[in-house]
Amino acid sequence: MDRAQVYTVDNLLPRDDNQADDQPGEVLKAFRSFILEFRLDNNFIYRDALRTNILIKLYMLEVDIAHLISFNEELAHKLANEPSEILPIFENAVRDCARRMFLTGGDSSAHFPECQVILRSNTNLISIRDLDASHISKLVRIPGIVIGASTMSSKATELQIQCRNCQSIKRIPISGGFSGITLPRMCDRQPLAGEDYDKCPMDPYFVVHEKSVFIDQQVLKLQEAPDMVPVGELPRHILVSADRYLTNKVVPGSRCTVMGIFSIYQSKGSKGPAAAVAIRNPYIRLVGIQADTDHTAKGSAIFSEEEEQEFLELSRKPNLYETIVSSLAPSIYGNQDIKKAIACLLFGGSKKILPDGMRLRGDINVLLLGDPGTAKSQLLKFVEKIAPISIYTSGKGSSAAGLTASVQRDSQSREFYLEGGAMVLADGGVVCIDEFDKMRDEDRVAIHEAMEQQTISIAKAGITTILNARSSVLAAANPIFGRYDDMKSPGENIDFQTTILSRFDMIFIVKDEHNPGRDETIAHHVMNLHMNRMTEVDEVVGEIPMDKLKRYITYCKTRCAPKLSPEAAEKLSSHFVQIRKRVHELESSANERSSIPITVRQLEAIIRITESLAKMSLSPVATEDHVDEAIRLFLASTMDAVGQGHGMSKELNDEVGKIEAELRRRLPIGWSTSLATLKRELCGNRGYSEAALGRALMVMTKRDTVQMRNGGANVYRSGV
Repeated sequence: MDRAQVYTVDNLLPRDDNQADDQPGEVLKAFRSFILEFRLDNNFIYRDALRTNILIKLYMLEVDIAHLISFNEELAHKLANEPSEILPIFENAVRDCARRMFLTGGDSSAHFPECQVILRSNTNLISIRDLDASHISKLVRIPGIVIGASTMSSKATELQIQCRNCQSIKRIPISGGFSGITLPRMCDRQPLAGEDYDKCPMDPYFVVHEKSVFIDQQVLKLQEAPDMVPVGELPRHILVSADRYLTNKVVPGSRCTVMGIFSIYQSKGSKGPAAAVAIRNPYIRLVGIQADTDHTAKGSAIFSEEEEQEFLELSRKPNLYETIVSSLAPSIYGNQDIKKAIACLLFGGSKKILPDGMRLRGDINVLLLGDPGTAKSQLLKFVEKIAPISIYTSGKGSSAAGLTASVQRDSQSREFYLEGGAMVLADGGVVCIDEFDKMRDEDRVAIHEAMEQQTISIAKAGITTILNARSSVLAAANPIFGRYDDMKSPGENIDFQTTILSRFDMIFIVKDEHNPGRDETIAHHVMNLHMNRMTEVDEVVGEIPMDKLKRYITYCKTRCAPKLSPEAAEKLSSHFVQIRKRVHELESSANERSSIPITVRQLEAIIRITESLAKMSLSPVATEDHVDEAIRLFLASTMDAVGQGHGMSKELNDEVGKIEAELRRRLPIGWSTSLATLKRELCGNRGYSEAALGRALMVMTKRDTVQMRNGGANVYRSGV
């Protein structure tokens, strides 16, 4: 609990040898000598830092606890165990030193502003769920994500109150954090001798705001980082009270490590057991905050020289691309192109800001569309583990507000504030959305803007703002009928609008095809996995460990932004023209527009894939080889999806349906007839087209209703 005790400092009295070392005066002297005498490489770092700060009117000093430990271990131990008592003494020591520096003669009676001490440390982290009663009033260091930040409010540190009756004035100090104060009920002015004095009534005091002292205060809501939450548990959160120079340091969605005093307060107006006198709610009084810098900014993550050397050697390996791909989800067999696309998604292209302020995104979005049982969700789960920042969500379990941002109302101040959703929290990372087709349309529309413009605009409840959502989207979905139907065009199989499909750089149609050779290999692979032994082939390939790959991805993203070489740019543009021409031919032959559009966005997509391939090997320029691989990947994904199962016209479809019904009626199970007879009767006599007959037989063969025998000359009815 924050004890607001009065302490005395004996500067004038001679020191008694029997006096204990923990007197406030001794602690003050020790802190003063630390600020003035602590040296690092012959620099008085805190003395110089304080002078610089005060000159620019910043009344604060940032102190590293490691330095305090090396200077005076006992003092540091005292600060960690009794911070609410020792910190005010530390701040007084800073103020004294500043006063001596800037006021001639160091007049102790002259007014000097309060100074704030901000602590920094690398001690052990404690997760929010591990905080218990033993940590109360101790210094703790907690990692997490800021999910809400209140507006700035003013908190009084010293109130001046005046009696309505006798006008006597009194000043009351207030301790920090959420602690409040109750005004005295009785006026305690002593009457002068011989004064005729009427006793003041009850509750005579009112606050004189103009003469009181106020500081800025902000309340943050800190939640556990998703990777620290145990499986099956809800993430916990805790309130953090920041004041003075620690306010407005972080915004919702930023990951940070907070250092503060674990305190408790009594909630006002609560009913039930929480209102009991002895029960208090925990919160943290902030004394230092380290925001994990924006991962998209250059030079944010810190790498040691050995790590950098190791990464540079890794980037020079000739078969690096294949090594990275084989390191992605090695337990999933095959799907090489999809793994290559995911590798491109993890590294990302180069973000560009044009001279007129236009932003071009560098993040790559990938859609996996296909049959059940093709390891789509497993790939998504793996990406969630390996991406430096990632959030996994399922289509049915996420709403528009949960993906973008929601407006919440603060229970204390009744003001509205924003809480970031999945896209905002994964800023600079990957959002994995499973069951993408099961989402409601109005929820899916919410991420349109985030996928192309990389921002989320909010205009709700009087809050109008734009949040950053610079994240890649990896989505997995099933076709309309559960399985992909080759007889239908992509538009009939895919239940998405063109608007969302054009925002995906690569669209993979994953089919569960029956191939005895491949089925046998997959069966062997799965059996080996279940028997806890990987195949010998996997051990030969030099795989990169997961943690190292994670760091390498961060390193590449922060240190490399490749540009296209002129030859590569020329090759790309000519290829894009050819691709558009091919799509036009496909559309004119099918007599309908393709549901998967090929627009200028797709040209930008190929550019981004090229840049990400160059980024993998830390190459500053994207060459023609990178362009070739990017175009091959694009042709294997989106273009392959465009050309899948050329749809039939409605008339042909109807005709095929009629022929199918006719064949079922004419051929009982176990009967056979010759193809020539069928052609003569159905095409010659009934007027059906041969194309429709061929299509109907193909469909029935796929469904195992009929079998073609004698090299296709006879038709045998084998099933229903």
